Amino acid sequence: MANFEIVAREDFSDVTYLLEVRHPLMARAAKPGQFVIVMLTARSERIPLTIADFDGHKGTVTLVIQAVGKTTRQMQQECRVGTSLHAMVGPMGIPSPTTKAKKVVCVGGGLGVAPIFPQARGFKDSGAYVIAVLGFRTKSLVFWRDKFASCCDELILCTNDGSAGIKGLITDGIKVALDRHADIDEVVAIGPPVMMKACADATRPHQIKTIVSVNPIMVDGTGMCGGCRVKVGGQVKFACVDGPDFDGHLVDFDDLMVRLRRYTTVEQAAQERWSESCRMTRQVGPSALDALARGSAEQSELLELPELNDALGG
Repeated sequence: MANFEIVAREDFSDVTYLLEVRHPLMARAAKPGQFVIVMLTARSERIPLTIADFDGHKGTVTLVIQAVGKTTRQMQQECRVGTSLHAMVGPMGIPSPTTKAKKVVCVGGGLGVAPIFPQARGFKDSGAYVIAVLGFRTKSLVFWRDKFASCCDELILCTNDGSAGIKGLITDGIKVALDRHADIDEVVAIGPPVMMKACADATRPHQIKTIVSVNPIMVDGTGMCGGCRVKVGGQVKFACVDGPDFDGHLVDFDDLMVRLRRYTTVEQAAQERWSESCRMTRQVGPSALDALARGSAEQSELLELPELNDALGG
């Protein structure tokens, strides 16, 4: 299987990092809203990650990742410029449609700021007036502020503690946009489910079309495993092939959040085993782990599950 070289890396915080991966064919084919499934090594789990950016001329695809589970923490340690991912499959999912909306609000919360960027750029390229609403916990976590400013007509930055932009939640930024503009045609939101649910609740009274990017647990990315099913308007959909974009006013976010918590204890166990392995390696060296690794490899593979990815996007 081909390896995909990491040609650039940037760390936005202690837990958030960017990888730019060389994949010319994917870079030319990628569209806003799509995702990839990556494997760090031949024995790694498959994790879905939303495409944060792509450049057909450079032949690269950009991923922004949060180290929240075993595999993303391992990638944070091992993925450096010059190393490679074992596999990267995609682009997958239905591309986000560039509608004929004249005025659009693009909302990104936390890690969701990255995948909302290509959509904001796409709307701007189509001639829309684009308002970006970006939310972070604090100033030290803010990234891509300049990128959004370069392609958006307005930028509303929110931080929970008020250290940058306005003090408040992402919904406070949406309220500012709604107060300024009575003619908003569409809102697109990407972030944690609880944030997207709040966005949908904020726009529902105004009857503004609201699209969210749903990123549940995913294994194969082809609709066969059924792990990424989500309830939309009372019907079961598969995020990998029917989405990841859905009408935010129809998504059953409560059911989605319950499903995302289902494998929390298993993910924690996998992370603890990996952390212990790293600690032993530092203390006694890799050779001391060989027998243990051979004896537990099969059990470990059974317990490793996809990341509970916030953008997943991703």
